[in-house]
Amino acid sequence: MNVGIETGPVRTGGYASSPERSGLAKFVSDTSAVFVREILLLLRDPMTLIFSLLQPLVFLALFGPLLTGALGQGSTAETLQWFVPGVIVMISLFGTSMTGSNLLYELMTGSYERILATPLSRSSLLVGRALKEFAPLVVQGLLIVVLCVPFGFILHPLHLLAGLVVLGIFGIGVGALSCALALAAQNREWLFWTVQQTVLFPLLILSGMMLPLDTGPGWMRTVALFNPLTYIVDLERALLGGSFTDPDVLQGVAAAVATCAVGLVVGIRRTRRTA
Repeated sequence: MNVGIETGPVRTGGYASSPERSGLAKFVSDTSAVFVREILLLLRDPMTLIFSLLQPLVFLALFGPLLTGALGQGSTAETLQWFVPGVIVMISLFGTSMTGSNLLYELMTGSYERILATPLSRSSLLVGRALKEFAPLVVQGLLIVVLCVPFGFILHPLHLLAGLVVLGIFGIGVGALSCALALAAQNREWLFWTVQQTVLFPLLILSGMMLPLDTGPGWMRTVALFNPLTYIVDLERALLGGSFTDPDVLQGVAAAVATCAVGLVVGIRRTRRTA
């Protein structure tokens, strides 16, 4: 008797699960599905993207002119050449460190549990979310640079592209750590924001992002050596200054890759433990 049983892929929560899919192919497919979902959510509510861009623009407009005298630069163009790379890194840090806030909302509303009921691999849930951070970084970084070109900023397109790729790698790691923090702090939203804010601003200040650390106290320069963000800022200044051979470039790439690796390892372990 035909009881209407259908064969073929089974759909759970809108995602197709095929027994033939396994290994790397399944991971890539699942990660792509999560990435597309996260990007669509961002496009439906672009205010987060706009807000994360407004604050660096305010720093650029109000803090930049003050640096002209503080740095001893002879022109606004020279100041921008030093300050703009730090602003782009600031965008990356602000945006990716708040990735976990979206996950916190899904945990409170129960939508994350529904995602866990799908056949998506647990690793792809985190990697797809982290990869979503790369697209906004590219758009925001390009916009900042384009706005500064009329004021004397010298644009090196290939160097800018390389800098954005490295920032994307770094952003994936920070985004993964932010998601891991959200999973650890579920039902305690205050804990997520306390840790995020406590860590964010010391990292920002101790990277030389807004002010050079050369004239700072010795303890501050020493602590900065252990801050991965220091090497990312130095890399961006070297690349946007037009150099691929500066030693800061290699050190920055190493810092970005290390941050990405640590973030993914910690995030994937936390995701599997929570699931």
